[in-house]
Amino acid sequence: MLLSDLAGKEIINLHDGSKLGLVGDADLAIAASGSIEAIILTSRSGFSGFWGNPNDRDRDLLVIPWESIKKVGAEVIIVDMSSRTERMNKYSV
Repeated sequence: MLLSDLAGKEIINLHDGSKLGLVGDADLAIAASGSIEAIILTSRSGFSGFWGNPNDRDRDLLVIPWESIKKVGAEVIIVDMSSRTERMNKYSV
């Protein structure tokens, strides 16, 4: 699978049906071997206010391990993330 095959796909959580975001070009953690380890989504004001003020330096990172991905479809990626609080980590980027 190519990176271009993932870019622009919406990520949906199988656990609760929530929309988590879109895969962009720089949203992947890639191992030295070239395999994808995780998809990383960023939000400035929680995932309800995706892509807030660009001057806001506080961001939440959602790291989705590749093992949590259940299906990559034509338009969406289905992931199984059971607990929202376990997935979010506060970072200053």
